[in-house]
Amino acid sequence: MNKTVNQKAWFLILPVLVLVAFSAIIPLMTVVNYSVQDTFGNNVFFPVGLEWFSDVLNSDRLWGSLRRQLIFSAIILAIQIPLGIIIALNMPKKGVWVSVCLVLMSLPLLIPWNVVGTIWQIFGRADIGLLGYTLSELGIDYNYTQDWLDAWITLVVMDVWHWTSLVALLAYAGLQSIPDAYYQAAKIDQASRWKVFRYIELPKMQGVLMIAILLRFMDSFMIYTEPFVVTGGGPGSATNFLSIDLVNMAINQFNLGPAAAYSIMYYLVILLICYVFYTVMTNLEKRDGM
Repeated sequence: MNKTVNQKAWFLILPVLVLVAFSAIIPLMTVVNYSVQDTFGNNVFFPVGLEWFSDVLNSDRLWGSLRRQLIFSAIILAIQIPLGIIIALNMPKKGVWVSVCLVLMSLPLLIPWNVVGTIWQIFGRADIGLLGYTLSELGIDYNYTQDWLDAWITLVVMDVWHWTSLVALLAYAGLQSIPDAYYQAAKIDQASRWKVFRYIELPKMQGVLMIAILLRFMDSFMIYTEPFVVTGGGPGSATNFLSIDLVNMAINQFNLGPAAAYSIMYYLVILLICYVFYTVMTNLEKRDGM
């Protein structure tokens, strides 16, 4: 018996497809157009082929920013993923405190990026900031605007404070999806707390943890507003990440061609890493389904 397939549902998502095409594809094609052209002004362009890509790839500027970006993302993941899991494991499973914890954990996620940067910029100042003033009174020489290590510590702590809640909430959702029968079987077998985590909780959280790693990597790899507000990419170029360097090239220096080539390579790196994460997640799901 032939089953009739109704294709009218496509009309419901057609407005979304049009909106995505207008807000993403058209700007992307504009960037591609700029990346293979040069201009002397007056809106007159002439083709230069792949010259801008070659210039960017052969410059130390890109590789320095990429190195700083990868180090920052690695530090963020190394701290936030274990910390989020620990917080999720210690959150209450039942009762009124569940709602209280969920609300408190969600509060940092509701603060806009520019406000987060402003909060920590003021928080770290030695004259009016609680953190900077306290460290100064303790005799600790802390100045995130002049010392590169202080700047990095400030940005890492700021990002951990802002986004660890996301990892904790995702891990908590994974824990809540585990049936009680697993814990009862572990209790009968007198399994230790570590074995319960290793063989029950961690495997059941693999899917949400991969999503958390993917989301946090993408966000940390594209971070711009917070370090721009707090350090402006300084001191020197210590926190001059890819996004800040790209904006400086495109807006402050008005090098549209190199900036367009830079942004395309930036996009391809993110796309490649996301594809790797997607492949790993798909393989894990297939393995768990066997």
